[in-house]
Amino acid sequence: MTTDPIAPVQPNSGLDRWLVSLLADPRDLAFAHLISQCLLWITLAVAIFVVPNGWMAAPLYWAGWGLLLEDRFILMLHCTSHRGLFKDRRLNQLIPWVLCPFFGQTPESYYAHHMGMHHPENNLHTDLSTTMRYRRDSIVAWGTYFFRFLFGGLLELGLYHLRKGNRRLFQRLLMGEGGFWLAMVGLAWWNWQATLVVFVLPVLVVRALMMAGNWGQHAFVDAADPSNPYLNSITCINTRYNRRCFNDGYHILHHLRPRTHYTEYAAEFDQNRDEYGKQDAIVFEGIDFFQVWLYLMLGRHDWLAKAMVQLPGAPTRSEAERLALFAKRLAPIPG
Repeated sequence: MTTDPIAPVQPNSGLDRWLVSLLADPRDLAFAHLISQCLLWITLAVAIFVVPNGWMAAPLYWAGWGLLLEDRFILMLHCTSHRGLFKDRRLNQLIPWVLCPFFGQTPESYYAHHMGMHHPENNLHTDLSTTMRYRRDSIVAWGTYFFRFLFGGLLELGLYHLRKGNRRLFQRLLMGEGGFWLAMVGLAWWNWQATLVVFVLPVLVVRALMMAGNWGQHAFVDAADPSNPYLNSITCINTRYNRRCFNDGYHILHHLRPRTHYTEYAAEFDQNRDEYGKQDAIVFEGIDFFQVWLYLMLGRHDWLAKAMVQLPGAPTRSEAERLALFAKRLAPIPG
């Protein structure tokens, strides 16, 4: 039986068929629907600016933003960064330049970081978001990691692209990040409370969540083979998060074959469980990356041990042996 099956959304109206005609891959109709929902949400954001004291609705706005759309939007951004959504490349600017600012992402920064740096560097020491040098079950270490990213990450990323000769990515990063914060200055002159509610605070929240997610995805690293995606990433199966967020839990496969469509992840995992076991990969069932991060911050390795999947071909381990494996793969790796 397939784990976490997600079938492509089927067109059931003339509007759907028109949307499919615009898409590079008809399996991505769910993204077109989500874009429509996000555009509707933006009307509420505009209302916070134009309605007197609209910013006072911030708790309701944030609740809807966080519970209904934000997680799905971020993973749509992720998927469409790897696989262009529309046939017309101009339409592919809709997500980064129109939607991203309303959902805690500055234009172009995600692409420049994730596609231009993280995947090529693969969480190794040259990766600016590497987890390897940290004690990955330490909240102090994670705090250091997060604040370094928050206050210096974009500067480091810009210098990285200049050093690598990626001038086009550097220009995109500068235009997106710089343009966003210049716009914030102008909007704050008009309505600083609404600017904080709609744009500034969401950016801070989303960057913290992204760093927690990346930490969970790359918390367990085998120092003997840190470039091996089976041993520097994890997979999370059978979670609500996967069902909502386009099977993002299959992070090992994502590093092995980044352009794999999200509807193919679960079947690939089921067909290759033996290889995951042979490689001694860490797979958790019933929890997602953010729960992995939380359990590590709480020091609850025992909860992680209970959620670890026994893969075919992998050593059969007692709970104590699983804890020993965790301790080994959570240790800092100098470099």
